[in-house]
Amino acid sequence: MKKQLLTLLLLGALQELSAQDTAQLPAPNATKSHRNYSNVKGWGQGETPASPAGFRVTLYADGFENPRWLYELPNGDILVAESNSNHSFFTRIGALFVGANKSNSMKHSVDRITLLRDANHDGIPEFRSTFLQALQQPLGMLLIGKYFYVANTNAILRYTYETGATQLSGTPEKILELPAGKINRHWTRNIIANKEQTKIYIAVGSGTDHAEKGIENEKLRADILEINPDGTGFRVYASGLRNPVGMGWAPGTNTLWTAVNERDNLGDDLVPDYLTSVKEGGFYGWPWFYYGQHRDARVKDPAPEGVSDILLPDVPLGAHTASLGLAFYTNNEFPERYHDGAFIAQHGSWNRKPIAGYKVLFVPFANGRPSGKPEDFLTGFVIDAGKGRVRGRPVGLLVMKEGALLVTDDKTNRVWKVTWQGK
Repeated sequence: MKKQLLTLLLLGALQELSAQDTAQLPAPNATKSHRNYSNVKGWGQGETPASPAGFRVTLYADGFENPRWLYELPNGDILVAESNSNHSFFTRIGALFVGANKSNSMKHSVDRITLLRDANHDGIPEFRSTFLQALQQPLGMLLIGKYFYVANTNAILRYTYETGATQLSGTPEKILELPAGKINRHWTRNIIANKEQTKIYIAVGSGTDHAEKGIENEKLRADILEINPDGTGFRVYASGLRNPVGMGWAPGTNTLWTAVNERDNLGDDLVPDYLTSVKEGGFYGWPWFYYGQHRDARVKDPAPEGVSDILLPDVPLGAHTASLGLAFYTNNEFPERYHDGAFIAQHGSWNRKPIAGYKVLFVPFANGRPSGKPEDFLTGFVIDAGKGRVRGRPVGLLVMKEGALLVTDDKTNRVWKVTWQGK
């Protein structure tokens, strides 16, 4: 009873803290907005991200082209989705003249999924194959029964899969059309199934910053969608989430969580990205409001009826940090304090000076709720925040069945592996 009471008091304190953080947001344009893309220098010989004492970071695999997302098949094969913003030829050529070829990569999207296999179980994959190709900016991956699902920017596809397959062939079945991503504006589509594997959830970001091209152009955007595995039963599960990307189920619960990128161009410290639980039918404010009841005066379209019922996000993650990957630690290889907690990959800012993000955070959880503030877990990506010099950009996360944590570094084409070595 005492333990339950303590937990309730702690949760209440955290909710109060969240409300205080919201009330203390700076005014819009309290500071100047900066277009400040980082300059990615890469990793030197022997350099790796820094981790807390007792952990070890090693290079798991490299030689990719913009590795974004990760998925582990039941047999232990690791899939790596390689995709990019897919700028036009003229945009890439123009970037060479204006010097914008920094963290906003101008490479054409390779649009493939690569399979990695560690057949001898030494911790390093020695086999690699092209699992799927000729896709359209793939990100999310999912296996349900005999079907392998891919979330392209414009559709959900499913292929027939057999255990141990190193390459998929045949014509996929398109089970759902999606609004295609704009150039360099929230083109990623992530997918996750519920525990019973009877529903699929799809994260779709907005097409603009704050609906500046009209709310009529944002249909089925800034939402988490829900379908049955065959594509039927479509509905909007939650809305008003500007750019939800990483999704996960809090261990021991049936509550979906997501990492969300909020809007830009309101100053260095607006608006905080956030980690939040996702309520069925919930509305989180975009584009009319941010982080609770804060009105965005730039949005000219009238808000729909009932828009005042806005859910407050659970955990602020800092403005412009581009918090993307989300993975709950569901293994027991890491120390107990990490069990059931959430790892979040911050791809890093382009609209802030000095830069922010460019690291992996950890948020401790207890009884399915955050039990502490976000803390740094993987750092060392930033060389000089003031000058915007970085070594890499973390994106996707995966807790392997063996207990290690994998992290994609898309700009340097690597996948890092984090293992526990301490006592």
